[in-house]
Amino acid sequence: MQPFVKWAGGKRQFLQKIIENTPDKFESYYEPFVGGGAVLFGLQHTPSIINDINTHLIHAYNIIKNSPYELMHLLDEFDKIPLNDEKYKEFRSLYNEHIINKTYNHETAALFIYLNKHSFNGLFRVNSKGLYNVPWNKKELALSYNETNILEISSFLKNVKILNGDFENAVEDANEKDFVFFDSPYAPIKASSFASYDKSGFKIEEHVRLAELFKRLTDKGVYCMATNHNTALIQELYSDFNLEEINVRRSINSDASKRTGKELIIKNY
Repeated sequence: MQPFVKWAGGKRQFLQKIIENTPDKFESYYEPFVGGGAVLFGLQHTPSIINDINTHLIHAYNIIKNSPYELMHLLDEFDKIPLNDEKYKEFRSLYNEHIINKTYNHETAALFIYLNKHSFNGLFRVNSKGLYNVPWNKKELALSYNETNILEISSFLKNVKILNGDFENAVEDANEKDFVFFDSPYAPIKASSFASYDKSGFKIEEHVRLAELFKRLTDKGVYCMATNHNTALIQELYSDFNLEEINVRRSINSDASKRTGKELIIKNY
Protein backbone atom coordinates (compact mmCIF):
# COMPACT_ATOMS: atom_id res chain seq x y z
CA MET A 1 0.00 0.00 0.00
CA GLN A 2 1.10 3.54 -0.80
CA PRO A 3 -0.25 6.87 0.55
CA PHE A 4 -3.29 8.01 -1.46
CA VAL A 5 -2.24 11.66 -1.02
CA LYS A 6 1.04 13.50 -0.86
CA TRP A 7 1.46 15.14 2.53
CA ALA A 8 3.95 17.63 3.95
CA GLY A 9 6.53 15.82 6.05
CA GLY A 10 5.70 12.44 4.51
CA LYS A 11 8.04 9.63 5.50
CA ARG A 12 8.32 7.68 2.26
CA GLN A 13 11.96 8.58 1.66
CA PHE A 14 13.21 6.99 4.91
CA LEU A 15 10.32 4.64 5.64
CA GLN A 16 12.57 1.58 5.77
CA LYS A 17 14.76 3.27 8.37
CA ILE A 18 11.73 3.92 10.57
CA ILE A 19 10.41 0.38 10.19
CA GLU A 20 13.83 -1.03 11.09
CA ASN A 21 13.72 1.01 14.30
CA THR A 22 10.27 -0.12 15.45
CA PRO A 23 10.06 -2.47 18.46
CA ASP A 24 10.45 -6.15 17.61
CA LYS A 25 7.03 -6.89 19.06
CA PHE A 26 4.18 -4.70 20.25
CA GLU A 27 0.43 -4.77 20.81
CA SER A 28 -1.62 -1.86 19.37
CA TYR A 29 -0.09 0.72 17.03
CA TYR A 30 -0.94 4.41 17.46
CA GLU A 31 -0.17 7.22 15.01
CA PRO A 32 -1.54 10.57 16.29
CA PHE A 33 -0.28 12.57 13.26
CA VAL A 34 -1.06 10.09 10.48
CA GLY A 35 -0.80 12.47 7.49
CA GLY A 36 -0.43 10.48 4.28
CA GLY A 37 -0.01 7.22 6.21
CA ALA A 38 3.34 6.02 4.81
CA VAL A 39 4.37 4.43 8.12
CA LEU A 40 0.88 3.06 8.80
CA PHE A 41 0.78 1.36 5.40
CA GLY A 42 4.40 0.26 5.68
CA LEU A 43 3.86 -1.48 9.03
CA GLN A 44 0.41 -2.90 8.17
CA HIS A 45 -0.09 -3.64 11.87
CA THR A 46 -3.36 -4.84 13.39
CA PRO A 47 -4.82 -3.35 15.50
CA SER A 48 -3.95 0.26 14.65
CA ILE A 49 -5.37 3.58 15.87
CA ILE A 50 -4.77 6.65 13.72
CA ASN A 51 -5.56 10.33 14.18
CA ASP A 52 -5.09 13.70 12.54
CA ILE A 53 -6.36 17.20 13.27
CA ASN A 54 -7.18 17.82 9.59
CA THR A 55 -10.88 17.03 9.23
CA HIS A 56 -10.79 16.67 5.42
CA LEU A 57 -7.87 14.25 5.55
CA ILE A 58 -9.60 12.05 8.13
CA HIS A 59 -12.86 12.27 6.17
CA ALA A 60 -11.01 10.91 3.13
CA TYR A 61 -9.69 7.99 5.20
CA ASN A 62 -13.23 7.18 6.34
CA ILE A 63 -14.65 7.37 2.82
CA ILE A 64 -11.92 5.04 1.51
CA LYS A 65 -12.64 2.68 4.41
CA ASN A 66 -16.40 2.59 3.90
CA SER A 67 -17.16 3.64 0.29
CA PRO A 68 -14.16 3.01 -1.98
CA TYR A 69 -16.17 2.30 -5.13
CA GLU A 70 -18.32 5.41 -4.84
CA LEU A 71 -15.15 7.45 -4.33
CA MET A 72 -13.37 5.95 -7.33
CA HIS A 73 -16.44 6.52 -9.53
CA LEU A 74 -16.35 10.23 -8.73
CA LEU A 75 -12.61 10.42 -9.35
CA ASP A 76 -13.10 8.68 -12.69
CA GLU A 77 -15.63 11.36 -13.64
CA PHE A 78 -13.20 14.10 -12.60
CA ASP A 79 -10.31 12.51 -14.51
CA LYS A 80 -12.34 12.40 -17.75
CA ILE A 81 -12.46 16.20 -17.85
CA PRO A 82 -9.55 17.81 -19.78
CA LEU A 83 -7.61 19.83 -17.26
CA ASN A 84 -6.26 23.33 -17.65
CA ASP A 85 -5.75 26.22 -15.27
CA GLU A 86 -9.32 27.47 -15.62
CA LYS A 87 -10.83 24.02 -15.05
CA TYR A 88 -8.54 23.43 -12.07
CA LYS A 89 -9.78 26.67 -10.51
CA GLU A 90 -13.37 25.47 -11.00
CA PHE A 91 -12.58 22.28 -9.06
CA ARG A 92 -10.87 24.34 -6.38
CA SER A 93 -13.85 26.70 -6.09
CA LEU A 94 -16.21 23.74 -5.76
CA TYR A 95 -14.03 22.28 -3.01
CA ASN A 96 -13.99 25.64 -1.20
CA GLU A 97 -17.80 25.64 -1.27
CA HIS A 98 -17.62 22.39 0.68
CA ILE A 99 -15.25 24.06 3.17
CA ILE A 100 -17.51 27.11 3.57
CA ASN A 101 -20.65 24.99 3.98
CA LYS A 102 -18.89 22.41 6.19
CA THR A 103 -19.99 19.70 3.76
CA TYR A 104 -18.54 16.22 4.28
CA ASN A 105 -19.72 13.72 1.66
CA HIS A 106 -18.28 11.49 -1.05
CA GLU A 107 -17.68 14.45 -3.34
CA THR A 108 -15.75 16.28 -0.59
CA ALA A 109 -13.32 13.37 -0.29
CA ALA A 110 -13.02 13.02 -4.07
CA LEU A 111 -12.24 16.73 -4.47
CA PHE A 112 -9.72 16.57 -1.63
CA ILE A 113 -7.83 13.70 -3.30
CA TYR A 114 -8.20 15.13 -6.82
CA LEU A 115 -6.83 18.54 -5.86
CA ASN A 116 -3.98 16.97 -3.91
CA LYS A 117 -2.99 15.03 -7.01
CA HIS A 118 -3.22 18.03 -9.34
CA SER A 119 -2.02 20.87 -7.11
CA PHE A 120 1.48 22.27 -6.94
CA ASN A 121 3.74 19.88 -4.99
CA GLY A 122 0.72 18.13 -3.44
CA LEU A 123 0.37 20.83 -0.82
CA PHE A 124 -2.58 21.26 1.51
CA ARG A 125 -2.64 24.97 2.27
CA VAL A 126 -5.44 27.36 3.13
CA ASN A 127 -5.57 31.14 3.29
CA SER A 128 -6.59 33.33 6.24
CA LYS A 129 -10.24 32.56 5.48
CA GLY A 130 -9.59 28.82 5.63
CA LEU A 131 -10.00 28.33 1.87
CA TYR A 132 -7.78 26.09 -0.24
CA ASN A 133 -5.49 28.24 -2.39
CA VAL A 134 -2.81 25.98 -3.91
CA PRO A 135 -2.29 26.51 -7.68
CA TRP A 136 -2.39 23.85 -10.42
CA ASN A 137 0.76 21.78 -11.01
CA LYS A 138 0.29 22.09 -14.82
CA LYS A 139 0.33 18.30 -15.34
CA GLU A 140 -2.62 17.45 -17.55
CA LEU A 141 -2.52 13.66 -17.71
CA ALA A 142 -1.90 12.53 -14.12
CA LEU A 143 -4.54 10.11 -12.80
CA SER A 144 -5.95 10.76 -9.35
CA TYR A 145 -5.72 7.26 -7.87
CA ASN A 146 -4.67 3.65 -8.29
CA GLU A 147 -7.60 1.24 -7.99
CA THR A 148 -5.64 -1.66 -6.52
CA ASN A 149 -4.07 0.64 -3.95
CA ILE A 150 -7.40 2.18 -2.90
CA LEU A 151 -9.02 -1.24 -2.47
CA GLU A 152 -6.07 -2.58 -0.46
CA ILE A 153 -6.17 0.48 1.78
CA SER A 154 -9.95 0.13 2.19
CA SER A 155 -9.60 -3.51 3.26
CA PHE A 156 -6.79 -2.70 5.68
CA LEU A 157 -8.66 0.24 7.25
CA LYS A 158 -11.53 -2.06 8.20
CA ASN A 159 -9.39 -3.01 11.22
CA VAL A 160 -8.14 0.52 11.95
CA LYS A 161 -9.75 2.93 14.42
CA ILE A 162 -9.82 6.41 12.86
CA LEU A 163 -9.89 9.50 15.10
CA ASN A 164 -10.02 13.23 14.38
CA GLY A 165 -8.78 15.40 17.23
CA ASP A 166 -5.92 16.44 19.48
CA PHE A 167 -2.82 14.23 19.51
CA GLU A 168 -2.95 13.84 23.28
CA ASN A 169 -6.51 12.49 23.24
CA ALA A 170 -5.58 10.09 20.44
CA VAL A 171 -3.23 8.08 22.68
CA GLU A 172 -5.14 8.23 25.97
CA ASP A 173 -5.87 4.49 25.75
CA ALA A 174 -2.28 3.46 24.95
CA ASN A 175 -0.97 0.89 27.43
CA GLU A 176 2.20 -0.99 28.23
CA LYS A 177 3.65 -2.80 25.19
CA ASP A 178 1.70 -0.62 22.75
CA PHE A 179 3.71 1.42 20.20
CA VAL A 180 3.19 5.12 19.40
CA PHE A 181 4.85 6.85 16.45
CA PHE A 182 4.80 10.67 16.61
CA ASP A 183 5.36 12.46 13.30
CA SER A 184 4.25 15.93 14.37
CA PRO A 185 4.75 19.16 12.44
CA TYR A 186 8.47 19.81 12.72
CA ALA A 187 10.09 22.50 14.82
CA PRO A 188 11.67 25.20 12.61
CA ILE A 189 15.39 24.83 12.04
CA LYS A 190 15.91 28.39 13.26
CA ALA A 191 14.30 29.32 16.57
CA SER A 192 13.53 32.76 15.15
CA SER A 193 11.21 31.11 12.63
CA PHE A 194 8.62 30.22 15.26
CA ALA A 195 6.69 33.46 14.65
CA SER A 196 5.80 32.47 11.08
CA TYR A 197 5.61 28.79 12.03
CA ASP A 198 2.73 29.57 14.39
CA LYS A 199 0.48 29.82 11.32
CA SER A 200 0.56 26.02 11.11
CA GLY A 201 -1.05 25.86 14.54
CA PHE A 202 1.83 23.92 16.11
CA LYS A 203 3.59 26.39 18.37
CA ILE A 204 6.59 25.89 20.62
CA GLU A 205 4.18 25.16 23.48
CA GLU A 206 2.82 22.24 21.47
CA HIS A 207 6.31 20.79 21.07
CA VAL A 208 6.77 21.04 24.84
CA ARG A 209 3.39 19.37 25.43
CA LEU A 210 4.27 16.60 23.00
CA ALA A 211 7.61 15.95 24.74
CA GLU A 212 5.83 15.80 28.11
CA LEU A 213 3.35 13.29 26.66
CA PHE A 214 6.28 11.24 25.31
CA LYS A 215 7.68 11.09 28.86
CA ARG A 216 4.35 10.13 30.44
CA LEU A 217 3.83 7.33 27.96
CA THR A 218 7.38 6.13 28.65
CA ASP A 219 6.52 5.91 32.35
CA LYS A 220 3.50 3.74 31.40
CA GLY A 221 5.73 1.31 29.51
CA VAL A 222 4.52 2.40 26.06
CA TYR A 223 7.08 2.15 23.26
CA CYS A 224 7.46 5.61 21.69
CA MET A 225 9.24 6.90 18.59
CA ALA A 226 9.27 10.44 17.22
CA THR A 227 10.86 12.23 14.28
CA ASN A 228 11.82 15.90 14.09
CA HIS A 229 14.47 18.34 12.91
CA ASN A 230 17.81 18.06 14.69
CA THR A 231 17.65 21.37 16.56
CA ALA A 232 18.78 22.55 19.98
CA LEU A 233 15.15 22.70 21.11
CA ILE A 234 14.37 19.11 20.12
CA GLN A 235 17.63 17.82 21.60
CA GLU A 236 16.78 19.56 24.87
CA LEU A 237 13.19 18.33 24.99
CA TYR A 238 14.22 14.70 24.36
CA SER A 239 17.60 14.65 26.10
CA ASP A 240 16.58 11.63 28.23
CA PHE A 241 15.99 9.42 25.19
CA ASN A 242 17.87 7.72 22.37
CA LEU A 243 18.57 10.16 19.53
CA GLU A 244 19.82 9.08 16.11
CA GLU A 245 20.67 11.63 13.43
CA ILE A 246 19.77 10.86 9.81
CA ASN A 247 20.27 12.72 6.54
CA VAL A 248 17.17 13.53 4.50
CA ARG A 249 16.49 15.15 1.14
CA ARG A 250 14.43 18.32 1.02
CA SER A 251 13.08 19.13 -2.43
CA ILE A 252 11.67 22.53 -1.47
CA ASN A 253 14.95 24.45 -1.31
CA SER A 254 15.80 26.23 -4.58
CA ASP A 255 19.52 25.81 -3.78
CA ALA A 256 20.35 22.17 -4.57
CA SER A 257 23.33 22.27 -2.20
CA LYS A 258 20.93 22.88 0.70
CA ARG A 259 18.54 20.04 -0.04
CA THR A 260 20.08 17.68 2.50
CA GLY A 261 18.97 18.20 6.08
CA LYS A 262 19.53 16.63 9.47
CA GLU A 263 16.67 14.98 11.26
CA LEU A 264 16.35 12.90 14.41
CA ILE A 265 14.73 9.58 15.19
CA ILE A 266 13.87 9.65 18.89
CA LYS A 267 13.12 6.45 20.82
CA ASN A 268 12.47 5.48 24.44
CA TYR A 269 13.65 1.90 23.96
